[in-house]
Amino acid sequence: MTGWFRNGCCETDADDFGSHTVCVAVTAGFLAYSQSRGNDLSTPQPESGFPGLKPGDRWCLCAARWLEAHQAGVAPRVYLRATHRRALEIIDLADLKANALDLS
Repeated sequence: MTGWFRNGCCETDADDFGSHTVCVAVTAGFLAYSQSRGNDLSTPQPESGFPGLKPGDRWCLCAARWLEAHQAGVAPRVYLRATHRRALEIIDLADLKANALDLS
């Protein structure tokens, strides 16, 4: 389950210092990038109930990590309608829209 509250939604609160607010479709390129930055999201961690991510999974990503990946050219695409508005404290709406999967 993704999200700060592990309820499948990119909801947040004042305790979510990482701002897990950007709903993404995980890609292999992003997973490799994240691992290179010290955050291995691919490897399962059964002791904490984390199955590991694979390309195509939906995940509530930290807004700052998405922006960092965007600036590096490896940001995963975004489900804008499932992304929390708090992401806009860190990311430009135009950048999110340019990477949105769910805008017509």
